[in-house]
Amino acid sequence: MRAKVKRIFYFCMFLNHNQLDMEKKERAGFSSKLGVILASAGSAVGLGNIWRFPYEAGNHGGAAFILVYLGCVLALGIPIMLAELVIGRRARANTGNAFQKLAPGTPWKWIGLAGVLTGILILSYYSVVAGWTLEYIGEAVTNSFAGKQAEDFIGSFNAFTTHSWRPVVWAVVFLLLTHFIIVRGVEKGIERSSKIMMPTLFLLMLLLAVCAVSLPGAGAGLTFLLKPDFSKVNSDVFLGAMGQAFFSLSVGMGVLITYGSYFKKETNLTKTAFSVGMIDTLVAILSGFIIFPAAFAVGVQPDSGSGLVFITLPNVFQQAFGDVPVLAYLFSVMFYLLLALAALTSTISLHEVATSYLHERYGLTRKRAAVWVTAVCVVLAAGCSMSLGVGRGYTIFGLTLFDLFDYVTAKVLLPVGGFFISLFVGWYLDKRVVRAELTNDGTLRLPVYRLIVFILKYLAPLGIACIFVNELGLL
Repeated sequence: MRAKVKRIFYFCMFLNHNQLDMEKKERAGFSSKLGVILASAGSAVGLGNIWRFPYEAGNHGGAAFILVYLGCVLALGIPIMLAELVIGRRARANTGNAFQKLAPGTPWKWIGLAGVLTGILILSYYSVVAGWTLEYIGEAVTNSFAGKQAEDFIGSFNAFTTHSWRPVVWAVVFLLLTHFIIVRGVEKGIERSSKIMMPTLFLLMLLLAVCAVSLPGAGAGLTFLLKPDFSKVNSDVFLGAMGQAFFSLSVGMGVLITYGSYFKKETNLTKTAFSVGMIDTLVAILSGFIIFPAAFAVGVQPDSGSGLVFITLPNVFQQAFGDVPVLAYLFSVMFYLLLALAALTSTISLHEVATSYLHERYGLTRKRAAVWVTAVCVVLAAGCSMSLGVGRGYTIFGLTLFDLFDYVTAKVLLPVGGFFISLFVGWYLDKRVVRAELTNDGTLRLPVYRLIVFILKYLAPLGIACIFVNELGLL
């Protein structure tokens, strides 16, 4: 009898061991260092780099703002990125499950679940704006911008965004493009697409920057971009730069926790975070080299808010290259293709946060999990889009559904997520675990380890708290 019990015990152990091995083998992962960096950079690079960064810089003194922004990326953004990567790789789980694995039986699990919710909400309204880029690619390709005046661009933009079904169709198309990449998996979908889209994005940016800086009168834009005016540096500039750094790097929503769970044990987290931060910043600055010279060449200040990309810039391109219509045509097509690529790299990462959660938490196949996420986001995106037109009269707390999703995610969920992620790694997670992940079990030297922990404990939470209070209008 004892021998039989022992055989059953070893048999169960054998099955359990095999199951763990299968889980390890089945868990997706990036196949190369280049794939890790480009996919992670793609998750950070988005529309915010191309329209929000020039707008913020234009409002806060140009070059002076950029220097403060760089400091915020290095001192605050990268450490929080590292915190997310540490959580993801240590847990080997998606955002929704990572905190539960590292802090079982504690309320920390709600931070992970909030990250999944944040990803779904952002993807829903972000896909609406991303869909606009597809409409404008069509407008540019058919040369519909030619001959229009400033008021024409305002009228056409308002007519399109308030249309009952056209923007909904483009939002659905964009979500389906995202879905197609997600269902192909981490290596064949996310990594492979990043290796194609990110170099293409950089090439387009370089071509557009060369065209922009060669315009007559572009020197004023370059001066604004490169010559700092420190007299304009005040508390608003620091808060604006911190907010842009967190917004641009996509910290606080758990995207990098999910991506970090796909990293190999030998991946250098510090180098990866630094590379992603620098690539993201380079894209933002390159967008300045495109927009500032072109805008200043025709006497337009690049501080037009959300209308900059879809109202001001089409007019700028037509004026700037009016003497050479072919250049105006090519510049417009390339610019909106660039916007679409930047948006797609972001929607992929947002979709993956929710898809990986459903796939691993509820045992759904990856395809079925992706279908559920896409279906939910299609419904929410349709609601967000129609809230700008036929549904404008229906509001929640005085906000349309589109504005509500934007407000709740950007001003509440993202800063709260970043705040608690910093506290989790800075205060709760065993420092032996943090050191082991950052040094790859002691095989890498990291002289700034104590500095990183200090930032996560004190500086990052304080900075995020200031942004949070400022965004809510309490400062």
